[in-house]
Amino acid sequence: MRVAVIAVGRLKQGPERELADRYFERFDEAGRKLGFRELSIHEIPESRARDAATRMTEEAAAISAHIPDKSILVAMDERGQNLESTVFARHLGRWRDEGAGHTIFMIGGADGLSPELRRKAKLAIAFGSATWPHQMVRVMLLEQLYRAATILAGHPYHRA
Repeated sequence: MRVAVIAVGRLKQGPERELADRYFERFDEAGRKLGFRELSIHEIPESRARDAATRMTEEAAAISAHIPDKSILVAMDERGQNLESTVFARHLGRWRDEGAGHTIFMIGGADGLSPELRRKAKLAIAFGSATWPHQMVRVMLLEQLYRAATILAGHPYHRA
């Protein structure tokens, strides 16, 4: 199964980029042994539209252009579920075992994801009830993907 993160906004050079790169590489290495063929990140430019609805619509169109047919969509959304890491790992492992070709994690911009993309998502995940900057959500998501891989592999990284 291929895993992709489609995120509105760019990570500039600095600590967030370094941390994201570290977890990206860790998941890529651990994931290959578990049947995750590829991890990719697509950065979508933030819309410059004046109103939030138009920004979300433009960003949704750009995100949708990167989604292959029959993908499992996961919305990173503050209204989503707060999942334990083991539950997150079970979702990922089940989708892989069911033969899903692609699992796509979508991170919206400052206004969030469009209602249309949220409706299409099989799962919506929040990292607590706080609102997080999309750059931090990307780092936390990549860490959780790596943690999920270690849980599926029985590696001691996750000590629950």
